[in-house]
Parts: sequence; structure tokens; C-alpha cells
Amino acid sequence: MDLAQLQRFKDQLLALRDEATQAGDVAIEPMNDDPWDRADPDDDLPLNEMNQIIASERNRARTGSLEQIHAALKRIEEDPDEFGVCLTCDEHIDPRRLHLMPWTTICVRCLSEREQEGSLRRGRRKHLLDF
Repeated sequence: MDLAQLQRFKDQLLALRDEATQAGDVAIEPMNDDPWDRADPDDDLPLNEMNQIIASERNRARTGSLEQIHAALKRIEEDPDEFGVCLTCDEHIDPRRLHLMPWTTICVRCLSEREQEGSLRRGRRKHLLDF
């Protein structure tokens, strides 16, 4: 990968990092336990719990994305020759894949093999996580 491509990926990663950082965490609304604020105290509880779970999952996903972005930026800084090389097979990752997911560390072929191995271990039976 030449220096111009590497710089474009670095710029893209920095933009993604800034975007995620500026967005910040999704606010997790506290439960409203005052029974006088609602007609039926049990009406809002399931909705509030669901909103808290969704906000928490979004925050966790954002944190995970930021960790991947930071790791990719670190790879670019510390060992630029290894950026864009699959950690499994040591082949170059397709630039189109890197353009879509510049933090990726594995090529499509190796990812497909991993997924296939996982499905073979589980067997042909459908699981809740398959949907």
C-alpha cells in the first residue's frame, strides 16, 4: 500500500473517530418511580427498561467501534506496512473492504471460513442467534 492510500485510510479513521466522539453516549433515562406522575404505575416500566437496554447497547457498540478505530490508527502509526494485511493469512485485504471498514483486520475469505467453521460446529439446526 502506498503512502497516499495509507494517508486516506488514516484520514477516514480520524473522521470516523471524531464523528463517534462528538456524538457521545446515548443518554440513559432514569426510571420514573413517582407513582403520581402516571395513571398506571406499571404502564411505563417495560418501555423504560427497553429504552435503557437500547441506549446501553448503543453505547457499548460505540465504545467497541472506537476501540477498533484506535487500534487501526495505532497499526498505521507503529507498523504501516502491516496495515491492510490479514492477520490470519497474511494476504492483502481488498481495498474496497478497507474503504468500507478501515479498521478491519481480516480478509473476506478468512472471515467466511471462520463463519463456516462456526456454523459447522453448531450443526444444521437453527438457533435463536441465527436470526
